[in-house]
Amino acid sequence: MFAAAAQSLLRQARDARPEELRALGARAAVLLQQPEPGAEAADCLRRILLVVAATKRHRKLDDKFVDVLERALCLPKCPPQIQVLCAAILREMSPSNKLSLSCHEIQETKLLSTVGAILLAQGNKKAAASAVGQRVIKVLEGRLPEGQSSRHLLPLLSQVISVFPASLTEDQTNVVNKRMVDWLRYASVQQGVAQPSGGFFSTPRTRQPGPVTEVDGSIATDFFTVLSLGQHYTEDQWLNMQAFSMLRKWLLCYGGEGASSPSSDDRSEVDGSVMSMVSATSTSSRLLPPKERLREKAFEYCQRLVEQSNRRALRKPDGDLQKACLIEAVTIMDIICRQDSSYVYRTLSCLKILHGRISRDLAYARALLPIAQFFLNHSETAAVDSEAVYKHLFTRIPAQLFHSPMLAFEFIQFCRDNLGVFTENFSIFRQSFPNLFKFLAWNSPSLILEFMDLLPALLGPDTAIEMLHLLLDLPCLAAALDVQLRSASASASERAACDPAAKPTSCLEAFRHPLYRSSFQYLLRTEAAPGDSPERLAPLRQLLGSVANSPRVVQCAETVPVLLQLFFNTAAEFADKPLINQLVLVLLERSDQLYELPAFKVDVHRVLSSQLLLLCRLRPSLVVELSKELLEFSGTVGNIQNKEDVYTYVVWAIGEYMSVSYDKRCTVEQINRFFEALEAMLFEITQLRPAASGPPSSPRVIAVLMTALTKLASRSQDLIPRVSLFLSKMRAFVQHPATASVYSEQDSEEILTRATELTNLLKMPSVAQFVLTPTAEVAGAQSQRDTHAALPAAMKMVSRFMERGAGFVPG
Repeated sequence: MFAAAAQSLLRQARDARPEELRALGARAAVLLQQPEPGAEAADCLRRILLVVAATKRHRKLDDKFVDVLERALCLPKCPPQIQVLCAAILREMSPSNKLSLSCHEIQETKLLSTVGAILLAQGNKKAAASAVGQRVIKVLEGRLPEGQSSRHLLPLLSQVISVFPASLTEDQTNVVNKRMVDWLRYASVQQGVAQPSGGFFSTPRTRQPGPVTEVDGSIATDFFTVLSLGQHYTEDQWLNMQAFSMLRKWLLCYGGEGASSPSSDDRSEVDGSVMSMVSATSTSSRLLPPKERLREKAFEYCQRLVEQSNRRALRKPDGDLQKACLIEAVTIMDIICRQDSSYVYRTLSCLKILHGRISRDLAYARALLPIAQFFLNHSETAAVDSEAVYKHLFTRIPAQLFHSPMLAFEFIQFCRDNLGVFTENFSIFRQSFPNLFKFLAWNSPSLILEFMDLLPALLGPDTAIEMLHLLLDLPCLAAALDVQLRSASASASERAACDPAAKPTSCLEAFRHPLYRSSFQYLLRTEAAPGDSPERLAPLRQLLGSVANSPRVVQCAETVPVLLQLFFNTAAEFADKPLINQLVLVLLERSDQLYELPAFKVDVHRVLSSQLLLLCRLRPSLVVELSKELLEFSGTVGNIQNKEDVYTYVVWAIGEYMSVSYDKRCTVEQINRFFEALEAMLFEITQLRPAASGPPSSPRVIAVLMTALTKLASRSQDLIPRVSLFLSKMRAFVQHPATASVYSEQDSEEILTRATELTNLLKMPSVAQFVLTPTAEVAGAQSQRDTHAALPAAMKMVSRFMERGAGFVPG
């Protein structure tokens, strides 16, 4: 009911006419000019805001009304509710040339935050960000009046540096650096006092506030951080939390220049370690410049957070906050080390201990990513072998937490950000591709773009064949992951009910059954296993067909054609002759070994057929080298019925490339064997049986078979009479009642036209050989490219020439 009411309101707002909006504005302007605008003014402003915000069209407001909104916004005694509504309307109409707002004279921090946000929403971001930034720094630099708070300015400052970081000068950044040091390091460790709520009994007996506590309930003995807990917080404690929330952005914007000391590159590793300890113990941080002092205090703050993350939280929300703060702390420490290498050795020992503590706890899995990022960035500087960190990350985490959407996205993003390092230096990255594909199988729609970047880096000569099998089995993997999750959550009694001697009746029973255990283990493997045989998955595909209609499996299947296209395009860049031959064999083999999803099979066959064409063009001699396999494939009637697209392209490739022009090893015996096989297939699908309901094959297959036979006959001219005789019978075939009832008139005409063209061409064998098997120079011309089953343009010209005489049309 609520949703229906909301939709009705939105519809009314979108349908509001300009004159209605002007009337509302005039009414609101009158109400806002009263000494104390109340509930009626607020209601009127809400309606205007809804009309302005409910549509993407720019709603025009009266200039006088805009002036009234600006004046009301800046009135000292304007009610907060009215102020918020005025600001929201002004932001919604941005960018606008009607605004005359300025922040130069504003002293009140809350109003400055509101006006600054409106100015930043205007089109001229550079000028607005510069003006707002200057004013914020000016206010922070001075002493705030009683009752004013810097808390309102930090979100605005964060927005300024996001829009235009160069808006602040070095002196201004130093002002903020000094403030942030105080906010981060010197906040009170006593809890705040509860604010009175008003009323007769609103002033309780004065009681001294207690100290803040840690997440485990113990009293905090060190400085305040975002993980220090209290029932109420003081002003400087709120600033401490806000400063930490924008610390990463601030360091990235203003912490990098001049970060390393001048002689840092000349020190040895041992000297660097010693200097870092001296810096930590004997050097007063107050003697450091503001930027370096902030870096030092930020590092201490993050170290304290790492220590606090070791405490056991009493409440779940505090535990979640612990994990989030740990991720942020490690990320900031990594940034500090990139800006000043003297911190690397202090951080290294801290993160080694941290990794050892949390690596076995899956609840902290997301925190392992910034730790791994630190080792990627600094292990060479610190001369540390960190391969064990990456091995644990790539083998355990995807296998056990593939179902976590946030972790999946962050993990794949981590891989994308470090593709160059991983592909050049760490073999575990490519070896773990079966594990990484679990993220894709479970989260297909949201990760497809990321995997478009990832797949080329994972693909290589050593992984190509196994990856092709895995891509074709990706929906099967999604189904297996679903079964794995359900099995893990099954009760003990359900697990005990599995009888190893009985045949499993469901996927869950099969998952625990010894007969299928090795198949599931292979499909759910964590690393590449090139020696294993994918044929073992055939019974598993059949078994997992019961979950084929699961939305997750269907979505996963829809991503496979796109990834297959990318796979073959990438493989074509590095594949050598043996690999191309292997790919073609896998293509033929797997074309009838796919997961039972009809739409999936159609899409995959379409991609496989087009990629077969690509591989044949890359290496035409594969038709001769794989003649045994191609002969077996093209001579099977079932392949026409079940995978017409693939069969059509195989026949086309045979007709096009089974020629001495492409491979000197091609013999007349091979041509004759292919001719006999294709002739038998064409006879099988065009013979007219009395009981037949019609030909089972499409006109396209018939046309391709006729063309391939003609091409082969032109290269072994003893075959010309046989193919000519066959082509002469096509008119009887298309005119037969059984054929006419299945094929349209246009289809029949196309078959007959093709037969006529081919027959006419074969009457001049030397011309037929030139047209059907052109030299490399002729075949390379744009006008002669035989893309699918169509013949070169020269054939049509010869056919027209032959038709000028009589008796050349087959009857």
